[in-house]
Amino acid sequence: MKTASADRTLVQIALYAAVIAVLGLMPKFDLPFAGGVPITAQSMGIMLAGVMLGAWRGAAAVGLFLLAVAMGAPLLAGGRGGFGVFFTPSAGFLLGYPVAAFAAGLAMQGLRRRAVLPAALAAAVLGGIVVLYPLGILGMSALGSLAPLAAAKACLVFLPGDAVKAVLVALIAQTVARGLPDALLSRA
Repeated sequence: MKTASADRTLVQIALYAAVIAVLGLMPKFDLPFAGGVPITAQSMGIMLAGVMLGAWRGAAAVGLFLLAVAMGAPLLAGGRGGFGVFFTPSAGFLLGYPVAAFAAGLAMQGLRRRAVLPAALAAAVLGGIVVLYPLGILGMSALGSLAPLAAAKACLVFLPGDAVKAVLVALIAQTVARGLPDALLSRA
């Protein structure tokens, strides 16, 4: 028999998977020099899942989202979906999403004694930039037409937007923590 806690966990995982999907409704920006990897808002959802849900739940939410994408749901920015997206230059980022959410959640849990805003900012940057970018660079190099150094340089274009996303995630986490402290599962 399921407990109320297990049901709540499943709902939270599904909710954050839906948030990531909704962020895919925002238009993507294709950059010809980035090996076919677009700028999207969905990396913010990855950061948010980890920061808000913690390591395991955040990674599970991202995993659920990616499962739906693999099954053909057009949930990626620009209406992309299907198993084939995992064989494009974006594959490193996509496969790195659960790792990034896990890292953000782990960092947030480790920083739970710190104020929410700086802890969430540090966690979002760690997961969404420090951990995710090397995996994205690998994908751009392996499946794109870029050498590793060129892929790393191309990723610099993503940095300002991802820094803004990390700040937004930190502000959201702080706002939620003020109104609903129990909703910030990464701090429990």
